[in-house]
Amino acid sequence: MARPRSFDRDHVLHAAERQFRTAGYNGTSVDDISAATGLGRGSLYAAFDGKHGVMLQAMAGYSARLGQFAPAALAGPDEGALERLRRFLLRAVDGVPLAADVPPAPDRAAAACFAAKMALELGASDPEVERMAKACFSALATAVAECVRAAQRNGDIDPDADPDDLAYLLLTIIRGIDVVGAFGHSPARLTSIAESAFALLPRQHHR
Repeated sequence: MARPRSFDRDHVLHAAERQFRTAGYNGTSVDDISAATGLGRGSLYAAFDGKHGVMLQAMAGYSARLGQFAPAALAGPDEGALERLRRFLLRAVDGVPLAADVPPAPDRAAAACFAAKMALELGASDPEVERMAKACFSALATAVAECVRAAQRNGDIDPDADPDDLAYLLLTIIRGIDVVGAFGHSPARLTSIAESAFALLPRQHHR
């Protein structure tokens, strides 16, 4: 008799996410996913409808985690908003962490944003990946823009600056740090980029 399906679904998806983030979608085979997750090919197809299904579900889980982390990291009293923006930028130096139940990423390239990585590789030809990546980026932009507004209310950022424009600027820099980090630049170089970006924020001119 066939053994009943018994596995930790979240752990499987987290391990698959690490594999996709390390090797990319096209660089990952079903056998690679099987090796990374411990599930046989038959179980992967039965549970997730193959490689594409695993990737979509892993991406959905990643987006949900990021959608919870960013607002939590950026929310708080107005007087601390500017420092929260700085810490958020500096977190980009280490990339987006993998889930707690899988080992640390083997290199900085594997710590890049999973949604961005999949969107760059597949977005133009995969509407579902494109949709999820846009939703993920939009959630991040909303959280950053709200923190910018809090800093404006506290008199730290120029009130005439557009919060949404600044949010997209900061997120573009964060994703750029992903790319520079993937090419092996040192944490010190990435930290300098983050600090320089923070220094460019338009400050309130006190009279």
